[in-house]
Amino acid sequence: MHSQLPKIEPMMGSLFVQRTFFVAALLSLALTAAGHFFGHAISLGGHTEDATPREIVIGNNVLELPANMIRFARQRRDGVAARVDLYLRWPEMLGYRPEFLADFNGSQSEKRLLFLTFEPKATSEDMSGRYGPIYSTLTQAPGVKEPSGLTVQKFRTDSGFIDEELLIAPEQEGRAPFVARCLDQVSSKDSLASCQRDIFVGDDLQVTYRFPREMLADWQNLDRQVRAFAGARLKGPK
Repeated sequence: MHSQLPKIEPMMGSLFVQRTFFVAALLSLALTAAGHFFGHAISLGGHTEDATPREIVIGNNVLELPANMIRFARQRRDGVAARVDLYLRWPEMLGYRPEFLADFNGSQSEKRLLFLTFEPKATSEDMSGRYGPIYSTLTQAPGVKEPSGLTVQKFRTDSGFIDEELLIAPEQEGRAPFVARCLDQVSSKDSLASCQRDIFVGDDLQVTYRFPREMLADWQNLDRQVRAFAGARLKGPK
């Protein structure tokens, strides 16, 4: 699967929107890379049972995270960091345990891993906020509604988003719409994390979470749990 940087359409107007769109294009490349990386049932390696809390400072945010949730050994330390990458077993939202070995190695038929990244926010709007000014101009409305309540919208052929789809739920009761980008059904089959969504938490902090497309059957609970998890791990300003 190959992805190209989407063209900035004249109709997108302001410099602000163009800059935001460019960052979204880079995030598209990140999803493509993730699709390739997680495309096979590979051992992710480096697991630890150590649940010692690590206090990690990103910008003005202090996160307290058990070491067994932190994906990379080099990040399992206290102190200032540019980002921290996690992996969790869903729906329990737990880090590595020996009984979860097959899940964390990606060798189970049922995909149970979430991949979360905490880092400074890259855009002024999260994925939900980017739908109106950006994604809605690049997709084919109205789309097809799925039993989960999400609507699948194909990206236009000239958008540069290759083998990807947008899955959305409209704004409800004052809440922003749910928006996720996924590899298409065919490309998702062999991927451990074929979808991604980002949200804002804390002080200018972004959480990008990547997950298998199959989890969208329970998208409301998934999003709720990620938000609750992020909120519970934030220990306030530095």
